[in-house]
Amino acid sequence: MSRKPKIQARSETPSKNVSRADRNAGPLNEKKISREPSGFAKMIGFIGSLSLFNLSAMRWLLYRPPRWRNLRPLFYSIGVASTTVVGMTGFFIGMVLAVQSYHSFREMGLESRMGAVINVTLVKELGPVLAATMLAGRIGSAMAAELGTMRVTEQIDALSALGTNPIQVLVVPRLVTCVLLIPLLTGIADCLGIFGGHLISTQLFAIDTYYYWYYTEKFVEMSDLAAGLVKSIFFGYSIGIIACHRGFHSKAGAQGVGQAATESFVLSFVIILAVDLVVGSAWNSVYRALYPEVSEGLI
Repeated sequence: MSRKPKIQARSETPSKNVSRADRNAGPLNEKKISREPSGFAKMIGFIGSLSLFNLSAMRWLLYRPPRWRNLRPLFYSIGVASTTVVGMTGFFIGMVLAVQSYHSFREMGLESRMGAVINVTLVKELGPVLAATMLAGRIGSAMAAELGTMRVTEQIDALSALGTNPIQVLVVPRLVTCVLLIPLLTGIADCLGIFGGHLISTQLFAIDTYYYWYYTEKFVEMSDLAAGLVKSIFFGYSIGIIACHRGFHSKAGAQGVGQAATESFVLSFVIILAVDLVVGSAWNSVYRALYPEVSEGLI
């Protein structure tokens, strides 16, 4: 009777002759390949993605402007619904400026000129910046959350599958609405801020109304109001493009949508301050070059 040859199973355990470095070479190489990009690489990638998104939105805006039926509901949600918040913000800004400025000006005997300082500061800097900040929190976060939800539920992908460009339908109308309405909301904030500053100055600190408006008319020029409104146009565009970009690139899940809304507000606030610096410096340089005889001081 012939014996069946015994087949030895190959041992799964590594041989003793294999070094530890050879056994760990594979996993180590996989970790090196799949490591996260650095913070600088993420920043460069974000700037490139935002730039391409911006160029695509501008191309669709010039090629096929949005229709009125697409803008009308956005006019209400972005403009009319934000009037109360923006108006209260401007009103309290004016009152706070009056309260904080009075004692310093009284020590110098210049309390009658508070109107000029309050109103120049309000219409040129604080009014547009703080109004844009409030709108970035209310409008920008809402747009990012709405578009992020559409991204997570694949509604944006469905538009692409139907042959419709989602940037043309979803981004361009919101961008146009922000650019058109945020300057108007800034004007409302300026008007109510001027009224609030006048109310505190004349009723609480007993400053003569005549001198309050006299120095306001003397030192506040239309160029100051125009500077604030021009800034608000750039603020509106920045808020719209950043909010739409973060919503389009939202991650999956409720946490991803919330993160997109938070990133939209934080990035919009930083961009607002940067744009304020750049546009304000450029405006002052151009204005002084055109009108060199204008005095730079209030006194």
